[in-house]
Amino acid sequence: MTNTAINDIASQFRIRGEIYSVTPFGNGHINDTYKVVTDKGDEYLLQKINHFVFKDVPGLMNNLVIVTRHLKEKMKAIPFSNPEKEVSTLIENKEGGYFIKDTTGGYWRVFLFLKETKSYDQVFTEQQAFEGGKAFGRFQALLADLDKNLLVDTIPNFHNIEYRLTNLDKAIELNAANRLKKVSPEIDFINGRREQMCLILKQGREGILPQRIIHNDTKFNNVLLDENDKAQCVIDLDTVMPGYVAYDFGDAIRTIINTAAEDEPDINLVQLNIPLFSAYAKGYLEQTVNFLTEAEISSLIDGVLLIPYMQVVRFLTDYLDGDAYYKVHFPEHNLQRTLAQLQLVKKLEEARNDLESIIVKTWNEKTK
Repeated sequence: MTNTAINDIASQFRIRGEIYSVTPFGNGHINDTYKVVTDKGDEYLLQKINHFVFKDVPGLMNNLVIVTRHLKEKMKAIPFSNPEKEVSTLIENKEGGYFIKDTTGGYWRVFLFLKETKSYDQVFTEQQAFEGGKAFGRFQALLADLDKNLLVDTIPNFHNIEYRLTNLDKAIELNAANRLKKVSPEIDFINGRREQMCLILKQGREGILPQRIIHNDTKFNNVLLDENDKAQCVIDLDTVMPGYVAYDFGDAIRTIINTAAEDEPDINLVQLNIPLFSAYAKGYLEQTVNFLTEAEISSLIDGVLLIPYMQVVRFLTDYLDGDAYYKVHFPEHNLQRTLAQLQLVKKLEEARNDLESIIVKTWNEKTK
């Protein structure tokens, strides 16, 4: 897309001043993002929403409006909070809405750019892990009293393991890429844990676990930190929708605790960084102590095991399908990802009792 076309789209929003520059920004895999600077010195983020991933863009944008308004209202009552810095701010278009549709059918939106912030793709220190846990815990806590029925599912079945296993069963039956014979041990591993991994869904249906509004994509780079490496703002709210708190906890831990890359070829390098786990749990439980139930606390360890298991299922499904979903850099890439995540699940299973003890001990300290 030309700069002229992008400038024309940006000018349809209520930004202050004339556009001085528009440049590509960030390394997101879903939406296309540009940084817009005006002659007044104001800075904005212009995003093209991937409507192939997010089928209901009006519903998604309504979610964002509801969630960000609620967060800002809650923060107004918290001493020393700064809602304009601690919550993403959507910019209206000139018709009073929050997105536009271009002539090719693309959807666009604009956020205020949060200056003097930074993010990290990887957690290196216990302080960073603590701040990540604190940020996502506070996010859940502030949304705990928002009616989940006001929000739509922006990606239906996103963390639904039953849905993911059904897709795997279909891939096994079709064997589209003729790879089934290579992965019998991996399929056995998955099948041996099906019932256990459906526990969170089962407890949800039985009313043991409440559905809450959660983030659903708790990568560390979705937390903006200030100049002192303190958590300032949770971003990338497109997947905010109803779910179980264990999903967010497990999703964050999956990358924080792993000493190796998601697609590490040498599975012996897949080990657990327990101090980072402890630090994240401390930050998270510090913020959620006043609203989580005992059943939810007990479910956190199940989430820690579930999310990497779900990635095993998803990577293996795509491998059997012939690499139709995930981008691959070589023919066996999805299998390599499968094996690395499978090893992570094994390590987490071995450490389950120790990890659960850390959660319980931290919870007890916070509730005294």
